[in-house]
Amino acid sequence: MTVLSKSCIYGVQAAIYLASLPKSEYVSIQEVAGKLNISFHFLTKVLQILTQAGIMISYRGPNGGIALARPSSSVSLADIIGAIDGTEVFTECLLGLPGCGHADPCPAHEQWTSMRNRLYHICKTTTLEELATKASELNVRLAAHPLVQHFTPKE
Repeated sequence: MTVLSKSCIYGVQAAIYLASLPKSEYVSIQEVAGKLNISFHFLTKVLQILTQAGIMISYRGPNGGIALARPSSSVSLADIIGAIDGTEVFTECLLGLPGCGHADPCPAHEQWTSMRNRLYHICKTTTLEELATKASELNVRLAAHPLVQHFTPKE
């Protein structure tokens, strides 16, 4: 079961990758797409959403690319999820029933509300800086494709 869309997952992966780089460095979208094994055109659309949300900035030209718009310590996982998928995952009924709430709950309401609130808290308090540090320390992979090497940020 995936709670987040593929666009959102790719946006989070790209943001973690960018957070691992030296500050204020622009990286070509082609490089990010290659490192994460994501379609360039698909990633470009996702990064446009994050740019419109003020999470990333882009620069055109020969030395252009994409970078975080603010320090990675001030960008939460919830910021990225909200920008791409919206905040419904943190507020809506698990079964998609309109009007679900304490007064008129669905069968999963009590359990989902508790889990949804924990999920929101985790996403709101987890920063890109933390995720990039963990990815680097644990040498984990960001890309799903088995041929992609483990996490190796630029030095």
